[in-house]
Amino acid sequence: MLFRQLFDQTSSTYTYLIASDKGREAVIIDPVLENVNRYMKLLEELELKLIKVIDTHIHADHISGMAELRDKTNCITIMGDATPADVVSMTVADNENIKIDGITLKAIHTPGHTSESFSYIMKDRIFSGDTLLIRGSGRTDFQNGNPLDAYESIFGRLLTLPDHTLLYPGHDYKGDTVSTIGEEKKFNPRLQVKSAQEYADIMNNLKLPDPKMMDIAIPGNLSLGINYDRQKSASGLKSDQFKQAMEDLEAIIIDLRELSEVQKEGKITNSIQISFEKISTYLKENKQLLQNKKMLLYCAVGHRSTLAVQMSSSYGYKYVHHLIGGIKNWKKDGHSLDIKNHP
Repeated sequence: MLFRQLFDQTSSTYTYLIASDKGREAVIIDPVLENVNRYMKLLEELELKLIKVIDTHIHADHISGMAELRDKTNCITIMGDATPADVVSMTVADNENIKIDGITLKAIHTPGHTSESFSYIMKDRIFSGDTLLIRGSGRTDFQNGNPLDAYESIFGRLLTLPDHTLLYPGHDYKGDTVSTIGEEKKFNPRLQVKSAQEYADIMNNLKLPDPKMMDIAIPGNLSLGINYDRQKSASGLKSDQFKQAMEDLEAIIIDLRELSEVQKEGKITNSIQISFEKISTYLKENKQLLQNKKMLLYCAVGHRSTLAVQMSSSYGYKYVHHLIGGIKNWKKDGHSLDIKNHP
């Protein structure tokens, strides 16, 4: 496995780059905007293709590099399904797996630092975001944070992992890089409590100053995402137009979401599921058969389908359209999904 822990000096943020090996597909966790060029250079040096980027939560101390990486690499952006951010092309639920080329990350909802915080388990390690730090824990006094929720996330979820589990946090302010669950049980001063209320009393009396970039970072990280003008220009159709186009019985309707997303939410009637990672191969292999047919594409929020339309155009397809805003707008506009007949 290829694993890199990268540090941002200004915000004391750890970013993680993971791939199964050199020359393979990669995922990045918690990127910082100012370091995007550094990540891009490393990806090039290691001959990696960035497939997915994950933010553990809405950050208050830096602007996420998620959107910039998306625009540079066409990667899929991911957060937990409790997020209010519009930046993500895909959300994951508690206990849902994220998979790329030989790597599996299990998402677990760990609210407390913020209400939408998620942590991610990968084999012998956990990426805990700001929920659990080395000899500390994330503050709970803003962004709908709650010390009682944090207690449950830490004691009820994270500390139930095997003691040898490696802990990779989202920040460190003392120069530490990694710990274990067993070490934190023994030596983390905030965990030496006998009750949730005792933990809450500690957290409620920290009296920490607000992060310096809080007023910029939070609104910025909430609105990094969906470019509807770009979606519209890429042969985009509003939901009513998309539904009307579906009346063409020869039209091929393709759901670009991953199978786990389809199973969770359902799909548009008569659509077939071909994930975004596989659509390029599908378009190339079926060009002779499909090139002159009408194709209607959709995904969760329209990002993946925009890219797929642009991809199809480069392959010579002429009649490909996509759903602006994806399933999110489809449901918002009152249209139903088929929740029974999906794979």
